[in-house]
Order: sequence, then structure tokens, then C-alpha cells
Amino acid sequence: MVIVRLMGGLGNQMFQYAAARRIALAHQVPLKLDISWFAQWPDRAYALHGLDIQETFATPDELLEVAGPPAKGIRQLAFRLRRQLGIAYGWTWIHERGLSPFDRRVLDPPTRVYLDGYWQSEKYFGDVADTIRHEFTIDSQPNVRSRGIADQIATTESVSVHVRRGDYVADPRASRARNVCTPDYYHRSVALIAERVGSPHLFLFSDDPQWIAANLRFEHPVTLVSENARHKEHEDLRLMSACRHHIIANSSFSWWGAWLDPRPDKLVLAPRRWMNDPRVDDRDVLPPGWIRV
Repeated sequence: MVIVRLMGGLGNQMFQYAAARRIALAHQVPLKLDISWFAQWPDRAYALHGLDIQETFATPDELLEVAGPPAKGIRQLAFRLRRQLGIAYGWTWIHERGLSPFDRRVLDPPTRVYLDGYWQSEKYFGDVADTIRHEFTIDSQPNVRSRGIADQIATTESVSVHVRRGDYVADPRASRARNVCTPDYYHRSVALIAERVGSPHLFLFSDDPQWIAANLRFEHPVTLVSENARHKEHEDLRLMSACRHHIIANSSFSWWGAWLDPRPDKLVLAPRRWMNDPRVDDRDVLPPGWIRV
């Protein structure tokens, strides 16, 4: 059995599921989802329900077997020591060592695994890409406005442009780590796209349309997608992946919007640095062929 700890937003959860699904497929064992993290973080919610995934949740007894008693004390301390030493503990707990180069432990683990991390690299599931793309289809019908935008996307040289703001600028800690996508990045990226694409039509996805209006001006047709009051992240993901080319933020969400586009001739432009800290090794975040700007 494989149990994966889900956390973060939709894009993060997709990475976690994909890595765990690959392990489960390799060993032909069940995959179960641990969603207990969301009880402690009410600003986030389990979001994979909108995708056509293998959705089975770990039971409380299974989580107790993996993580031990929830209350702190002698029993929890004894359990953690037993887990650390591998004494009468039947699971392998693989904990990610931060955003770092690809961890080969995830490719060939034992058959009883608890996967705990973000796993932001195609290398964790690239050999089962067809399965992941199939299971990451949106299982609901698009709303009326989305259908209209989808028609525009299908009939233009469409380019998805993702501008992630939110906690990247509002939270001082997140801003220091992740606020790397400046207006200059977007203007340079659009210019590079325009050199290769005849008549680009930009489809802007953002959680801060007011910032876009104040800071970004382009000489090409623009459709602001996320101004829709009925906006849902699954709708944005579907529309992003339908575009022909992509300018992504340092965001797992737009990473998936670009990756789910199956076209072999797509252009994907990404920020040169995934994090502000130069000590962070992000060499494995982007798939081969994606362009750092």
C-alpha cells in the first residue's frame, strides 16, 4: 500500500498524487490519500475531487499505524523512536528534503510507503505520464463563460499567462522566498513568444486582476480569464491546458496548466529562478524543453 500526505493547494496536491500514483502502479498496490493536513490549515482544502483520479482515503486506523498516537507523550516518543530505528515498524516513511534535486528513493521504494513532501518534478512520474494526464482530466462540465473562452482559445494562437500574487506578496516570508515574477519577466516572455508565434492572443490567469490592470500592458489581444466572479481553480486549469503556449509563474498550478497541454510543439516559458534563495537547487523543477527567462 502507498499512502500520500496531501497538503497545499491544487497544484501541490497534484504533484503529491502523481508521485504516489507512480509508486502504486509500479508495485501494483493500492494508493490511499491522507487529507488530515487540511484540518490544521483551514485556508486550504482538499481539491483533487474535481479530477478523475483513483480516490480512496486512508482510514484513521491506517494513519494511526503509520504516524502513531496523535497526543504528545511517552507513547508518541516511543513510537517515533521505534519508527526511526525500524523496530516493529512495517512502513517506509519517505520525507522530502526540501526543494532539491530529484530524490531517487521515490522511484524504487518498498511496497508499504508513506510519502511526505511536495515532489515538484516530472521525474517522479514521467514514465506514467499518459496515466497521469488521463486521471487529471476535469470531471465536471464547463460553465457558459468557460465554454466561450475555450472557443476563443481554440481559434487563436492562444498563450496562457499566469500571474500568481496572493500570499507571494501578502505574506512577508513567502514574498522573500517566492516573489520572483516581475512585470519585466512577463514583458520579456511575451516578447519572446511574439518572436516565434505570428499573432499571439494572451489569456491572463491571476488572483489579482487589479495588479494586472495597473502593471501589465501588452501590444497583443488580451482576455482576462480570472475576472469571472464564479471562478473556480479547476476551470482555470482546464482553460490553461487548452492553450497552445504558456508563460507560467513559479507556481505549481500554472506548471500543471502547461504540462497537461499534450502538444509536442508548445512553448513553455518559466522564470529563471523558482525561488529567490540562490542556494535552492531547482534544476529538476522544469521538464526538458521548457525555457527559463
